[in-house]
Amino acid sequence: MAGGATSKSRIAASEPLWLRLLLIVLAVGFLTLIVLLPLAAVFAEALRQGIGAYFASFNDPDVLAAIRLTLLVAAIAVPLNTVFGVIASWVIAKFEFVGKSLLVTFIDLPFSVSPVVAGFIYVLVFGVHGWFGQWFVDQGVQIIFAVPGLVLATIFVTFPFVARELIPLMEEQGNEEEEAALSLGAGGLRTFLKVTLPNIKWGLLYGVLLCNARAMGEFGAVSVVSGHIRGETNTMPLYVEILYNEYNFVAAFAVASLLAMLALVTLVLKKMVEWRFGGASAVG
Repeated sequence: MAGGATSKSRIAASEPLWLRLLLIVLAVGFLTLIVLLPLAAVFAEALRQGIGAYFASFNDPDVLAAIRLTLLVAAIAVPLNTVFGVIASWVIAKFEFVGKSLLVTFIDLPFSVSPVVAGFIYVLVFGVHGWFGQWFVDQGVQIIFAVPGLVLATIFVTFPFVARELIPLMEEQGNEEEEAALSLGAGGLRTFLKVTLPNIKWGLLYGVLLCNARAMGEFGAVSVVSGHIRGETNTMPLYVEILYNEYNFVAAFAVASLLAMLALVTLVLKKMVEWRFGGASAVG
């Protein structure tokens, strides 16, 4: 760690002062223009008619339903993706098998596929006129335009986050500690809980935070499968669009500010995990 810091200092010192200042100003200016000013505008518009109007926006039953649905979808999708991410990263990092590179490619697929396309895929598969939709309808289960469809679409767009954080971490750590635990008589589950999990806990938490942030803010995929049914299938991002299109700007920006605050909380937690994870790595 110290060697890396020294190397960075040497590189910075070799550049002219004017160039360093120019690059810093450009970076800060770009960040301010693209991120900070729009974020500040969201809160300014939400509070334009006063704090009373701001809080009154959350008295709308449809707004409260959107908040509850967003939290529900994230509460289902994130744990499932956490389990998948741990299993997938364990398999990829600890075992060699035919098709391993293909599995890694499939894990990265949601990063390259448009969320809207993902939503249409689920409509094609589980819609009333889809491959399996009629069978589910006959069983009394509705997937599309219902909570299950929202959960499936959210799982699709968020499942790489945990796995992608853990795979390089597990690969870097190797198998020596697990093999030593197994040779001493520890079972597979005990080895995972006592050896593997403590080594990946900060990376796991980091991936879960990113997964949760994306789950609560997802728009494209859930928009396709939701049907935009008021009070039933509108998550917060979807309801922000509805409020804005109805010219209810205060409520739209109020809900948007809540999403922004959730994002800021996630960012703070993410930085805390980075600091703790970095500290743990330095000690290790």
